[in-house]
Amino acid sequence: MINENPQTEYDSPWKQILQLYFQDFMLFFFPQAYEQIDWTKEPEFLDKELEQVVRDAELGKHLADKLVKIYLKNGEENWVLIHLEIQAQEDSDLPRRMYTYNYRIYDRYKRSVASLAILGDERVNWRPSQFGYELFECSVNFQFPVIKLVDYSQRLSELESSRNPFATVVMAHLKAIETRNNRVERKQQKLVLVRRLYEQGFEREDVLNLLAFIDWMLTLPLDLEREFQHEVEQLEAEQRMQYVTSFERFGIQKGKLEALLKGISLGLKLKFGSEGQNLLPEIESIQDVSVLEDILSGIETSSNVSQLRQIYQSSTTDTQPEV
Repeated sequence: MINENPQTEYDSPWKQILQLYFQDFMLFFFPQAYEQIDWTKEPEFLDKELEQVVRDAELGKHLADKLVKIYLKNGEENWVLIHLEIQAQEDSDLPRRMYTYNYRIYDRYKRSVASLAILGDERVNWRPSQFGYELFECSVNFQFPVIKLVDYSQRLSELESSRNPFATVVMAHLKAIETRNNRVERKQQKLVLVRRLYEQGFEREDVLNLLAFIDWMLTLPLDLEREFQHEVEQLEAEQRMQYVTSFERFGIQKGKLEALLKGISLGLKLKFGSEGQNLLPEIESIQDVSVLEDILSGIETSSNVSQLRQIYQSSTTDTQPEV
């Protein structure tokens, strides 16, 4: 049985940004590997194939995973594979999962597979990079490189000066952690990131892609989101350019709401059955992304639907504007 997780639908921004800027991703996080890849040949993303490889395993779900077919400069192999894992939270099972994915992919394609991990959790000392065991002089020792996103909090000047899209991605990730309990400060940091995109002269398409990622990472209550959008419009007026139309902003917001509601619906069904599904009409009337995020998180921590209802009723009351 596949272990389904309602958070999966809400993880699409990471998967999208990886696919849009894969070459920049490798240059930013794995520069030595980047130099060995023949970038004159287009990488091929094997998402459906990866699903098929692992579909019969209860390996859990984390944040995002990708399987990419690439070519090497040395020509020793016609093509090889890169398996990417983006892990959101500490998970003791990650090394075993990395090993399992690696050997299953190799068994399917009979090609060399590099498994690479990006760790987005906050625990500085959690750095799993090896899986193995030994029995009767037979040993397995699987090692994989990891990148810890919190390490970049000590390299902020490097991030700020970089024009690589993943400098923005990492900064958005760090700011999301730092401002988790201060949404007013989150709005200010979100605006700083957007201003940086404009001032660095990114192309309009890149601004739209990165703004969508920032928007998903740094979600705001409805009142602060409106303030943020107004300040972005002022910023665009200062810069004498309009990257994001009101229609596109609406589309980004609508996409977030739809993804969250889809994840909530699945979560309610999996955990509470028909009783949980009965909450959907109430929840679907909520248009505040931050409240819907609380509901999605609350599905995991609530033991019954009454507890879950208390979470979002409380959140809804807290976010009502003062008269």
